[in-house]
Amino acid sequence: MQQDTLQSYWSIIQQCKDTFLIKMKDYGTAWRNMRPSSITDQIFIKAKRIKTIEETGVALVNESMEDAYMGIVNYCLMALMQLELGNDERMELPADEVVERYDRWAKATYDLMLKKNHDYGEAWRDLRLSSITDLILMKIARIKQIEDNKGQTIISEGVEANYMDILNYSVFALILLRGE
Repeated sequence: MQQDTLQSYWSIIQQCKDTFLIKMKDYGTAWRNMRPSSITDQIFIKAKRIKTIEETGVALVNESMEDAYMGIVNYCLMALMQLELGNDERMELPADEVVERYDRWAKATYDLMLKKNHDYGEAWRDLRLSSITDLILMKIARIKQIEDNKGQTIISEGVEANYMDILNYSVFALILLRGE
């Protein structure tokens, strides 16, 4: 595995976290009002916008593709935290608790990336950016189906694994966009 991948990965996660923490100062943990299915839909909106821009070459909203992918990373981490919190009814969480959860899920997702990167030999580096976007949209469709099935799967991975894959694909897209 390329050492650059490890450095780029954590650099991107840190940038996403910085944005997340600034927004948390502005909004608190307002995201706690969202059900995981609503967060899935937010991820879908971001990914669909990226695909539209890829296909048309035109962006009318003042948000870069980098910003959109970073938004997906943070929404995935929000979804993972929401799933973990389950029936916890607290709407406002202490900042230190949120940071601990954010870091823990980012590390777990990184660990998954290391395993898959080993087995797949960094194949993502040879993908087109549009293919990564399509893979994200496919994973979102899978999550929606699992959510519609009340979380039940017969043989497939659950929603957590899919959110983690989407997060990793988004980081890969950011690495490719930055030419790293």
